Parts: sequence; C-alpha cells; structure tokens
Amino acid sequence: MTNTPRPAFGNPSPKARRSTRADGSAASRAKATTRTKAALPGQVVLVLQGGGALGAYQVGVYQALHEAGIEPDWVIGTSIGAINAALICGNEPAHRLDRLHGFWDQLEQKGFGPIPLDPFGVAATLGTMNTVLRGIPSFFTPNLSALRGTRARASVEQASYYSTAPLRETLHELIDWKYLGASKTRLTVGAVNVCTGTMRYFDTREEPLGVEHVMASGALPPAFGAVRIDGEPYWDGGIYSNTPIEAVLDDKPRRDSLIFAVNVWHQKAEEPSSIWEVMARQKDIQYASRADSHIARQKQIHHLRHIIRELTKQMPAAKKNAKVKELASWGCGTQMHVAHLLAPRLESEDCTKDIDFTPGGIRAQREAGHADTRRMIERAPWQAPAAPIEGVIEHL
Repeated sequence: MTNTPRPAFGNPSPKARRSTRADGSAASRAKATTRTKAALPGQVVLVLQGGGALGAYQVGVYQALHEAGIEPDWVIGTSIGAINAALICGNEPAHRLDRLHGFWDQLEQKGFGPIPLDPFGVAATLGTMNTVLRGIPSFFTPNLSALRGTRARASVEQASYYSTAPLRETLHELIDWKYLGASKTRLTVGAVNVCTGTMRYFDTREEPLGVEHVMASGALPPAFGAVRIDGEPYWDGGIYSNTPIEAVLDDKPRRDSLIFAVNVWHQKAEEPSSIWEVMARQKDIQYASRADSHIARQKQIHHLRHIIRELTKQMPAAKKNAKVKELASWGCGTQMHVAHLLAPRLESEDCTKDIDFTPGGIRAQREAGHADTRRMIERAPWQAPAAPIEGVIEHL
C-alpha cells in the first residue's frame, strides 16, 4: 500500500483549504454554528461504536454535522470509534475533517479497487486477504513472535497476532494532544481491564488522555495486544460493551442533550442460511451490544426520575425536610434526545466487513454516513414537542 503523506499541525492539506474557502470565512462559520447550536435541545453528544473498517461511516456522520455547523460538545467512542473520537476532539474544528480523511486515506488498501464485471467480489476478497496477511502499514503489522504458536509464553502486550506500534506513530502525527487537553470538546473512550473484567471510561473531564488511552480502547484481542495504563492492562472496550451510550445517560450532573448514537452493527436481521451468514450474524449480535435494551432501561430510569421530580413538586413546603430533599435529589427534569444513525447493509458485505479497507468499501460507508446524517438533520425530529414526563426520547 502507498502511504498518503501525513499533514502537519496547523497546515491543512489543499483539500482542507478548498473546503475552508467553500464554507466561507471563519467568522461567518462561527456565527452559523452559534445559531445552529441555539436551536438544539442541549449539549451535542456524538457516540461512536467500534467496528473496524465500518468506522468510515462515522467519518461521513461527522462531516455532515460539521457542514451543518454542529460541532459536538462531547464525543464518546470505543475501538475505532475511540480513534475517530480522538481525531475529532484532538484537533481544532477547522482541521478535524482533514485529520479524519488523512487517517482513513492511510487505511485504504489502494491496490484493490473495483474490478469490472466482478460478481463474486474478487477485489474485496483479495483486499481482505492482504489485510490479514500483511496488515495495514500505518495501523498494524504482523507480530512475528506469534509464529511461535498460540501456546508460547508472552506478556499480555505481546500475546497477539499483530503489533499496533504503527498506530501509535500515526496517532501522534494526526492528533494534537496539547489541544486535546485544553479543548472544550470532551472526549471519553472505553476500555476493559484485562484482569478485573470491568469497563472503564477514560474521560478528559477527569484526567489528561494520551495515545495509550485511545490505543487501549482499540486493543481487540487476540488480534492486538493489551495496552498498559497506570500498571494495569486494558483491552478493547467493545468486548464488554461496544455501545458506549451508557456513559452519557449515566453522566452526572445530568444535562439536556442531543445524542447522535452512531451504530455500525445490526441488532436485527433475517435468519441466516449458511455458515458464512451465521458468522456475519454472530458478529452483528456480539458487537451491537444490546443497544436497544440499554436505551429501554435508561428510558425507564429517566422516566422514574421525572416522576420523582413531579411528586416532589406536589408536596407542601413544610414537608420538605432534609430527608425528603435527599430523596428528591434522585429526580430530575432533563431530557435526552437520542438520534439513531445505523450504517446500512451493503450488497456485498459479509462477515469480513469490518476488515474491508478497500477504497470502494470505505467510500461506500463514508457516503452512507454523510447521507443518513444529512437526512436526520433536515428532519430535526428533536424539535417536535415532547411529553414533559419523558426523560429519553428516541428518533429513528
């Protein structure tokens, strides 16, 4: 694969400069963003699932938001979603699209474009085989120590089929970590502790985040080795919960929010009819991570919080002693609008769709994310009146 030159900070590529000119002056863009944000029901949160090559869909989602003047206040991600989230939060808004495209341009298996009259998907198959055998130079490469066999003793960082050392270099070149630490855009990435089996969300509101936090969130075993943080080994948060929406729904203090929940795995599908289809369906179920049940549970919890708030309002002031006030603190009046965005099933996709880094596969996902998000923004379903008693409102 031919590597795309990596842009330096503060020096956008010609494509980015053209985009900036097309959008108008920085002052006019800032005014447009202010007007757009004022019409939204609270903080804007972007929640990104893990899914390897399917993460290209998320690039299209962010591009549509950016073009509409909607910059997220908070981005939460797992696995490839954490990488995309860091590329967004770790750069100034004017450079974010350039950095995202710079990263994904490097992931493309450029020698495996579409082949005319290719009904059996030979190009995609060759691209997948190339990824498995050679890796992606700017992301991961084969770990030669794995040739000793799966039972050979190795540290948890080295017990993997691939090395992600190239990813560390790539992220250092595309993310401004100093800006990330000072940015008003909050970043949260999820990883699971290898030893305790518990999920941990690393959050810039609580601590400075660096390359190891992002890489830990994407350390999917056994392909990639664990990443150690503060002496503890961490793996990809997707093996515990690949839909990190609970991070915002459980956040304290609670705030009115518009949450763009970007899912790339399908929780529902037709019955599979071959081993190949079974393998694809198994991945979808595993990595969709019970997104629907998470939302359903949170709707119940937030509904009860609203009920507590309304009941407290009905009590005479004389009855509101310290104990009652403590119990009343469990109530709230915040509303969270969840705008669901789901990557479509492409005609040629199968159980290897998450490692389809061919130019055609990445382009199709990115264009789908852009189109879906534009339609959601044009509909703006969050502008419709919502029942005051409801705490979580879904928009499909």
